[in-house]
Amino acid sequence: MSGRETALWHPFATMATVPGSTVTMVRGEGSTVYDASGRSYLDAIASLWYVNVGYGRTELAEAAAAQMRELACFQAYEVFSTEPAEALARRVSDLVPMADAKVFFTPGGGSDAIDSAAKLARAYWGAVGRPGKQIIIARSHAYHGMNAYGTSLGGIPAFTDPFGPLVTLVEHVPWDDAGALAKVIEQAGADRVGAFFCEPVVGAGGVYFPPEGYLAEVQQICRDNDVLFVADEVITGFGRTGEWFGSVRYGLQPDMMTVAKGLTSGYLPLGAVVVGPRVADPFWRAGSTEMFRHGYTYTAHPAACAVGMANLDILEREQLVSRVRELESVLAAALAPLADHELVSEVRTGAGLLAAVEISAAAREAHPGLGARVVAAARSQGVITRLLRGAALQISPPFVITAEELQQIAGVLTTSLDGALA
Repeated sequence: MSGRETALWHPFATMATVPGSTVTMVRGEGSTVYDASGRSYLDAIASLWYVNVGYGRTELAEAAAAQMRELACFQAYEVFSTEPAEALARRVSDLVPMADAKVFFTPGGGSDAIDSAAKLARAYWGAVGRPGKQIIIARSHAYHGMNAYGTSLGGIPAFTDPFGPLVTLVEHVPWDDAGALAKVIEQAGADRVGAFFCEPVVGAGGVYFPPEGYLAEVQQICRDNDVLFVADEVITGFGRTGEWFGSVRYGLQPDMMTVAKGLTSGYLPLGAVVVGPRVADPFWRAGSTEMFRHGYTYTAHPAACAVGMANLDILEREQLVSRVRELESVLAAALAPLADHELVSEVRTGAGLLAAVEISAAAREAHPGLGARVVAAARSQGVITRLLRGAALQISPPFVITAEELQQIAGVLTTSLDGALA
């Protein structure tokens, strides 16, 4: 392999081992991608949770091209806007479980959305004359992207420890303990706590579904203590849980939501902070001089917004959100037998096309590198999955996946586990 071929630095990769092992993808169709040698792979994880409408959607490419021919790009600072940005903002506002929501677009996806939401939370409290409410609380196992705020809010030590504290005044609580949230707020003082960031379903931390009543309880704790409740819907948004948003699935009414991935199905990068009326009011009300001094060069990029509109068209026209709900039980049934495998401690399913197969701690301790070998074995059999938190196999396929393909995923995971100790 030449030096030219090894110039790309891959995220989350030990680069010393990548040269000679690169899998170069060249095209996709439905739930299947193909590498440069022509080999096909069933993508069990929708790339990184996001190819909701599946691969090969030429109308999304055409939407981008049409917008680029008309107006490829323009900034959204101050008074400037574009038609696709206005249209997509209105459409997202109408979809979310918040009345009269405002939409702040971010260019890089979920990481930018999280940073924007965290800064907006602090800016809000300053705008209403309570600047002391600076502490932001997040949960163990949480993943909130890779920017400074997201890294600090994250609850996965492998992602946070190498960098040390990047943002101060951040606290963490166990992912499933509402009482712990109440206790931290009490100890810190409600007058110092500004926001609680919460994934409706923990995603990259291992696919953990909320215990019964947990989300309603933490939302009420936030209300009782005047703490902003921020739903991180970067993974769960736009149909992944079998509803348009995880907040709808679990009956939440957040003060803010962060979204990305499924907004465009990854065809172009785009994220957003969706802001409820409480947080928007001091900045939007008539006569206000408050400004959210924050933005990005490519905020509300018109081509990305045009793709977002076309992507939502597909989701609605093909009724893919309800299809996810129908496939929920199919996925659970396909994976259920894996719970009895000697190397598996738990299979987690429960909402939409989201699941994880946990490799037992005992097996991982006895056989270092076991998880990575299972992932590699699955890929060698034509199924792409990945390891979450070093322990769990991710399943989050495109919404167009078939029942037969879900069975294929389960079968390949079974044989990959069977052969992992051989």
